[in-house]
Amino acid sequence: TRKGVQAYVLYLVCCSNLFAFDHVGLTHESHKKDVEQVYLRCSEGSIEWMYPTGALIVNLRPNTSPASYKHLTVCIKPFKDSAGANIYLEKTGELKLLVRDGDRSPSKVYCFGYDQGGLFIEATPQQDISRKITGFQYELMNKGIASDLHTVSAPCRPCSDTEVLLAVCTSDFVIRGSIQDVTNQAEEQESIIHVGVNKLYRQKSKVFQLTGESGNWRGQIKTLLECGVKPGDGDFLFTGRMHFGEARLGCAPRFKDFQRMYKEAKDKGLNPCEIGPD
Repeated sequence: TRKGVQAYVLYLVCCSNLFAFDHVGLTHESHKKDVEQVYLRCSEGSIEWMYPTGALIVNLRPNTSPASYKHLTVCIKPFKDSAGANIYLEKTGELKLLVRDGDRSPSKVYCFGYDQGGLFIEATPQQDISRKITGFQYELMNKGIASDLHTVSAPCRPCSDTEVLLAVCTSDFVIRGSIQDVTNQAEEQESIIHVGVNKLYRQKSKVFQLTGESGNWRGQIKTLLECGVKPGDGDFLFTGRMHFGEARLGCAPRFKDFQRMYKEAKDKGLNPCEIGPD
């Protein structure tokens, strides 16, 4: 773009579809206070704002009844190299800073109740915006699911029998497998569990796949570093949810313990759902 003239491009990924909006020939000086609005009806997606100037209001309008909005939580995960704008939570004209421009907290996720407000993204003053891209992924989910993923009280405690049986029915993935290896990421305060799958009960995304070399099912699950997961012998029942395209660990009892609790609940007619425990 020639000197004194700027362009910005906005990429929106919604329901796996890519939309691009470009504004070319806008002088940076005269349009730096412009405010644009976008409306998104998908429950998950991403926004990538290239050459940010002015401000952007993101209105999330999921295809659900407005009466259910109060039960929703919004989570955003900034891209690793996101820069050029501050991201605020806005309600009735009041702004609360969520993500400061230049914050490099790796893999950090910011969540808030849908009824707490919308997203207001404001470009920060820059001498050269041509290299700046502000972007993040977003997800809308039920408040119960969000609290499971981002609980701060005893996040590594073992699940009770009732919690395990419920997780089997409601999780995005349920597998029987063993821990092949664990990769610790100190900077992100996370651990990646490399899992060998012996039986796949359910998965919503193709996280666990057949490997070409051995013909075995394998996959990766993330959890908090503080949980201290280590490789070991024996099978586990791994359950959990998908979050920003990654499998996050939920309940994971030893498989023999799951067999016991499943049989006890079945004998009493208390199983919330049926699953073959063998």
